[in-house]
Amino acid sequence: MDIIERAVNLFDQIIVSVARNSEKGKILFSGKERINLIRESLLEMPSVKIDSFEGLMVDHAVKHSAHAAIRGLRALSDFEFEFKMALMNRSLNEQISTVFLMPHAKYTHISSSMVREVASLGGDVSKYVPTHVNQALLEKYK
Repeated sequence: MDIIERAVNLFDQIIVSVARNSEKGKILFSGKERINLIRESLLEMPSVKIDSFEGLMVDHAVKHSAHAAIRGLRALSDFEFEFKMALMNRSLNEQISTVFLMPHAKYTHISSSMVREVASLGGDVSKYVPTHVNQALLEKYK
């Protein structure tokens, strides 16, 4: 949310794109559930749209006439992966730029994996996710 809020101040329209071909292993929420959770989180941001895609991000960007991919960088450990991905995307389509945004310092230690792990162990993640997402996590892990 922090990255999206920052991006809204830089771009006329933001498209939050949910990848359907994620290689991140077991996914807690289905694509439809993730889109619904994101949509509810963004009700107050009319310039933000939500879409899902399968395949290459640059192809998805072209489909929406997008000129940039916004990526969040929490820490130096994110940089190497994100840098390589940005270079690959540029080699696939030079018209799509990657824009890296830093989150607020209070979120630099947070990742979706960490939130899932803490929630799965009964920990309180309510200060890191919107209320409805916290409730959905509680439901998944009861």
